Amino acid sequence: MKRTTETKKSAPTGPSQRQLRAGELIRHALVDVFREEGLADPVLVNVSITVSEVRMSPDLRHAVCFVEPLGAGLKGEPGRKEEDIKEVIKALNRGASFLRGRLGKVIDMKFTPDLKFIHDESFGAAAYMDRLFDDPRVQQDVRTLADVADEDEEN
Repeated sequence: MKRTTETKKSAPTGPSQRQLRAGELIRHALVDVFREEGLADPVLVNVSITVSEVRMSPDLRHAVCFVEPLGAGLKGEPGRKEEDIKEVIKALNRGASFLRGRLGKVIDMKFTPDLKFIHDESFGAAAYMDRLFDDPRVQQDVRTLADVADEDEEN
């Protein structure tokens, strides 16, 4: 009589340590490539690229790179900035094979992953949170009881 054990599948727990280490390796190597070599695309002239995170697939063959373009190449006009960011992301994705080739020379991995660039929205979300916390109505709610008690003693 064979004994069978049922295995319960749990929810995914996130990236493995191997994926996290490989992602950081790729992120640091990309930063070095951006710093040392200029990309020939005219959209990327005078644009500084911040690589905030790289997420690797479980087989380490694909990397999603979250980037934030900064610099003089972005016009900064209210309606134009989003268009400029989209153009920069498209230019990075066009040059992904070139960047992959440069990464292959710098990193020590069995396979150099395919790169996909995505705009990192977390910087905008952080700025939005800062604006919210600066709002006087929110600051009124955030005050601690000690602050209110100190004001009552002064009056």
